Amino acid sequence: MRIALFTETFVPKIDGIVTTLCETVRHLRNLGHEVLVFAPEGGPAGGVTEFEGARIIGMKGHSFALYPELRLSLPRASMRAQIREFQPDLLHVADPALLGIAALYYSGGANGGALRLPLLVSYHTDLPAYLHYYGLGMLEPHIWRIMRVRHNRATLNLCTSAAMLEQLSQHGIERVVLWPGGVDTARFHPCRRSDAMRSRLTHNNPESPLLVYVGRLSAEKDIERIKPILQALPGARLALIGDGPHRKVLERHFANMPVCFAGFLRGEELAAAYASCDVFVMPSRTETLGLVVLEAMSSGLPVVGARAGGIPELIQDGTGCLFDSDGEAIDAVRSYLNCPKKREATGIAARAFAADHSWRAATVTLIEHYKTACAMQNVSPVGMPAPVHPGFRFRARKLARRTTIYAIRKLLP
Repeated sequence: MRIALFTETFVPKIDGIVTTLCETVRHLRNLGHEVLVFAPEGGPAGGVTEFEGARIIGMKGHSFALYPELRLSLPRASMRAQIREFQPDLLHVADPALLGIAALYYSGGANGGALRLPLLVSYHTDLPAYLHYYGLGMLEPHIWRIMRVRHNRATLNLCTSAAMLEQLSQHGIERVVLWPGGVDTARFHPCRRSDAMRSRLTHNNPESPLLVYVGRLSAEKDIERIKPILQALPGARLALIGDGPHRKVLERHFANMPVCFAGFLRGEELAAAYASCDVFVMPSRTETLGLVVLEAMSSGLPVVGARAGGIPELIQDGTGCLFDSDGEAIDAVRSYLNCPKKREATGIAARAFAADHSWRAATVTLIEHYKTACAMQNVSPVGMPAPVHPGFRFRARKLARRTTIYAIRKLLP
């Protein structure tokens, strides 16, 4: 199968979406499929033109003002020739924003778009919830309206957790299916524990209890909620692994507290960091799944996470604790730090749970969704008839659609 993947974020950026897409491309290639990636070019490491045998077509991008690490790109007319040359069986777009508009134009809809191709749209970011952290909550109804238009063009919509599947369905998004996340259990393993890494993360206090958070340092991650936990546990220390636009705010928030801002860690260093800590704390209430939770569990850590989003689907059957209030979080973390046997037993259960969530299994599920979408798109549905006496609202919408399509065709002939 040949898949053209459109994403607004890819290597060298580091986040959960990039991890998901990189592992997906890697396993698709290992299973014998061809992948072409369209993504913004540039970033910290400059242009990247290939990943795991998949060609990357970098589109000129610019940093987003509210989140400088995110680069946004407009579609280009040259994309049509590149897609035709590749001859994909389908298009897959992750969280369509600007670049993803091209995928929506070239595929999906009743007739398969301009190139008559199936379209899958995957939902990775709870954007409506993010708006409230940036003072833009009043835009939420309008964002859902835009998302309905975009997602309902898809042949299939992919969600990484049942919670997000239900949320999209409740907001009128159709044809939603589950695409679970995965974890590299060979890399993220308790055997990666390192005395040197623990000393580094505790500022040479390795005997101190060590909490850890891994992920973007951004407002929507609610990292400030860890402060009362740390204050309630004398002697405990915290490692924040990651970076982002909220770092300076957090440095002021945790000033004069035993907190290590470790920055981004990759590969073996990241695996060692997980395994060298005692308890993973996940305060975010906007996670569509929470891949870092699976990575922590695979590393043998008990997880104390917010009861929100996709996190409750991962923390179950003795693999950790969920919390709604600061008091619940403090009690849960304290119980693990005060009882090494409980911490060890929970870590073993967490590791066993993570072992059932391989990236290969997740990719096999995705391929089945690809096959379903191809079969669905070959069936031309009967369109809805126009009203016998169309009113002003119907005519206005029709004009708006025609105007939008005309503008897109000028951009993407």
